[in-house]
Amino acid sequence: MTAGDAARRPGIVDAHHHLWVRARHPQPWIDPHTMAAIDHDFTPVGLAPVTRAAGVTQTVVVQSVAVRSETPELLGIAADDPLVAGVVGWVDLTAADVGRRLDRLRKARGGERLVGIRHLVQSEPDPTYLDRPDVRRGVVAVGAAGLAFDLLVRPHQLPAATRLVRDLPQVRFVLDHLGKPSLGRSDLGDWRRDLRALAAEPNTTAKLSGLVTEVEGASWTAADLRPAVEHALDVFGPERLMFGSDWPVCLLVTSYSRWVTVLADLLASLSDDERAAIWRQTAARAYRLVLS
Repeated sequence: MTAGDAARRPGIVDAHHHLWVRARHPQPWIDPHTMAAIDHDFTPVGLAPVTRAAGVTQTVVVQSVAVRSETPELLGIAADDPLVAGVVGWVDLTAADVGRRLDRLRKARGGERLVGIRHLVQSEPDPTYLDRPDVRRGVVAVGAAGLAFDLLVRPHQLPAATRLVRDLPQVRFVLDHLGKPSLGRSDLGDWRRDLRALAAEPNTTAKLSGLVTEVEGASWTAADLRPAVEHALDVFGPERLMFGSDWPVCLLVTSYSRWVTVLADLLASLSDDERAAIWRQTAARAYRLVLS
C-alpha cells in the first residue's frame, strides 16, 4: 500500500504526536549529535502538511516535558487549530491539589480539549513508582476528572503498570508505544507475557506508535515490527488499539508517510471494521474525542 492509498482512508486520527518550541520549553532529552533530525522546533505549521498527505484529519498532541507551562500552551494550540482534537497534558501527580490543578486546566483557554494526562514514568528510576500511594492518588484524581491516563513505561515497568490498572478499574488507561519493546535487541518473551497481563484488564487501550525507534540501528523493515504488532493484535484486539505517529520523534528513523504506509501493510489482513477501529474509532473512544 502506498502513502497515497493510506491518504484516501477517511478520517484518520493520529493519537500521538508532539509539538515544541525549545526557547519556551527546552527538550533536554534530545542529544544534538545523535538526534539532530529532531533538534529543531516543531509547530502546527510543520504538522499540517504531513498529516494532510497521510489522510489524518484529527490528532492528539501529547506532552513532552514535565513542566506546568507546557500544557496550557498545547491547549491554546488546540483552541486555534481544528486539526488538534485533544491534548494529553501533564500535572504533578504527587501534588496535594491535583484535582484543583486539573480544574484550572479545564477552565483555561482550550481546556475543553484536555483529554488525558501523562507522566514520564519511563524516566523514573524506581520500577515501583506506580505503586506509590501519592502517585496513585494523583491518578485517581485524573480519572475522577473524566480524563484518561497515558502510561509511558518501559518493559520492566509493565508489571507495576498492570497492578495500577487492575487496582483502579474506574480509570481509563492508554499504553503508549506498546510499552517500548526492544525490537531486535533482546528476547521478547517477558514483554509478551507482561503485555498480555496488562491487556487482560478491560480498562486499557494501547497505541501502535513509537515502535520504529525501538528497532536496533537506524535501518528497519516491516518484518522488524511485525512480531510486536501481531502480539498486540492478539492480546488487545483491533478494537482496543489505535494509530499514533510519534511525530516528530519518528523522524529519527523514518518519515511520517512511511510509518503510515508500513502500518497499513501490517494491518492489511484485518477487516474494514477492524482497521477503522485502529485508524479512528479506538482513539475517539479512549479520549472521548468529537470526531469530525
